Amino acid sequence: MAPTPPSRPPLFLGVLPWPERRAVARALRTETVGGLVLLAAAVVALVWANSPWSGAYEAVRDFHFGVPALGLDLSVGHWASDGLLTVFFLVAGIELKRELVVGELRTPATAALPVVAAVSGMIVPAGLYVTVAALGGGSLQGWAVPMATDIAFALAVLAVISTHLPAALRAFLLTLAVVDDLGAILVIAVFFTSDLNLWALLGAVAALVVFYGLQRLRVTGWWWYVPLGLMIWALMYNGGVHATVAGVAMGLILRTTRDDDEIASPAERTGFLLHPLSAGIAVPLFALFAAGVAVSAGALGEVFTRPEPLGVVVALFCGKIIGIFAGTYLAARFTRARLNPDLAWADVFSLATLGGIGFTVALLIGELAFPPAQGEHVKAAVLVASLASACVASLLLHRRNRLYRRLCAEEDVDADGDGIPDIYQRGDTSPTTAQQAD
Repeated sequence: MAPTPPSRPPLFLGVLPWPERRAVARALRTETVGGLVLLAAAVVALVWANSPWSGAYEAVRDFHFGVPALGLDLSVGHWASDGLLTVFFLVAGIELKRELVVGELRTPATAALPVVAAVSGMIVPAGLYVTVAALGGGSLQGWAVPMATDIAFALAVLAVISTHLPAALRAFLLTLAVVDDLGAILVIAVFFTSDLNLWALLGAVAALVVFYGLQRLRVTGWWWYVPLGLMIWALMYNGGVHATVAGVAMGLILRTTRDDDEIASPAERTGFLLHPLSAGIAVPLFALFAAGVAVSAGALGEVFTRPEPLGVVVALFCGKIIGIFAGTYLAARFTRARLNPDLAWADVFSLATLGGIGFTVALLIGELAFPPAQGEHVKAAVLVASLASACVASLLLHRRNRLYRRLCAEEDVDADGDGIPDIYQRGDTSPTTAQQAD
């Protein structure tokens, strides 16, 4: 009997399976457009807040409206962070469920690298913040601010610099962000709750059970789910848990697998409808009312002299790079994964630099962790660190752009014009060997 040949170690950042590549392309297309809108909203907020009409900005942001009898008399800024961002986290929950069921996280072998990289990319920044803040005698409340990567903002940077990043690198960045979002929502749910209302929370749990039952019974129709979703959101808010947790919970409950008579699953249909709303409206409006901080020489100076904002800058810019790159490298060595021979570890380092763009969730956690006066300095620190990460990542990625363009062209060749790249029809999806240097 011939000896069994040894199994080859898994390939890291190789060619994606065709279904996964199509799913990632759809998600990234919407996120990229949304990221450009987000970038524009952040610029408008900064200009407006530092213009002669800054008083109007504050008046709009702090204007209250709602239904006081239901405990929902909120400012415009809070409606954006507690209401609109729930849509963002609902979409994040759907994407996480898809990754767990059919995506990169469905098996331990494929999940190990992105999960270890993401967890390391959350722990190291939190530890760096605590270290810097403690050494400066500052508050440790902001340890969670630099934990999450803003995928939309990162993709907007890629779009602006016209980088042809291969699909596998983009997918890895997307998976990192999905796990980051899960970590962020767990942190928000566990550490940023206040004045818990047990009856309201029990009501929210009961409504989620009904939501689950409707999904299992294959009940369709938006008239069932929209009122129920609003009820879950309101009960969660009044229960003292941040209302965005309701979005993630509903996203994880939605069914991801298709029945034989379905063209798309409920999660796919909901994500298709809400993804543009989340990326193009909800997140940019949140940024419009969260990113408006006063920018002056004195304000920027306090970012680097106060321990809390300095901790955010160091943790978000340096901590994300160290955490993501070190976690990825060590996980690859532990699992004996082979890096795609067309790429180098310098490409993973550049991708880790993009992880320092922590805009949306970082601003949200900053609002939750600090009082308004101190929170303004933390917001400025998030903007400074995100801008620095974007600039450094742009330089690093642009240096390798010719290689990326060649790899993308090889992946997209479709000589027979059937809509499926030829690399998926040769029976061999291993990458072609290309020179590492440009």
